[in-house]
Amino acid sequence: MSGSDVISVTITADTLAADPNGISADAAVGNNAALTIGGALAADGSVTLSHARTVTITSAGNDSAISFTVVGTDINGDAQTESVTGANTDVATSSNFFLTIASITAVGDPAGNVQAGISAVAAAVIFAGRARLKGSFLTSTATAGNVDFRTTSPSGTSLMKISSVGSATATRDVIVPEEGVLFSSGIYLQYTVSTFLTLTTFHA
Repeated sequence: MSGSDVISVTITADTLAADPNGISADAAVGNNAALTIGGALAADGSVTLSHARTVTITSAGNDSAISFTVVGTDINGDAQTESVTGANTDVATSSNFFLTIASITAVGDPAGNVQAGISAVAAAVIFAGRARLKGSFLTSTATAGNVDFRTTSPSGTSLMKISSVGSATATRDVIVPEEGVLFSSGIYLQYTVSTFLTLTTFHA
């Protein structure tokens, strides 16, 4: 008698709030110079997160004509580098999610102080290969929000969403009919922190 080929994965949501200077504190940055990785999230000159996050870079001046190179690892632990165009007295956010951040370097001369941190959008990997999502069980928090299932990466194509209810005692039990939803290049989760407590998914 053969067993089920369905695999369950439980994700405990990240509750770490957005931190605009958690990677690098507000400071002047020289021409083509690296930011000092020494914020509250840093240890020994780098940042390691429990769930991958997008990186925010806040410019006090007009940095729209320059960029910042973010080096670290992606949600799967593989090396990742992204060039983020600077903002004009505003916040620029990376497109990719970083699990670790090793360095952030200005490409050009920042017009004023710069700080770097993380957004409130988090990501987790359920399964990195081809799989069919069969269902999920979610425990809500007091804050409602969407849980977005994507393929290829946390920034990839959205194939399914479920929402938390906004009640600390509420749950959601979703069963996908027939063969489930096919994720040809992995099942990745994107969500806003603290919008659910735990999420158990079932895939085959």
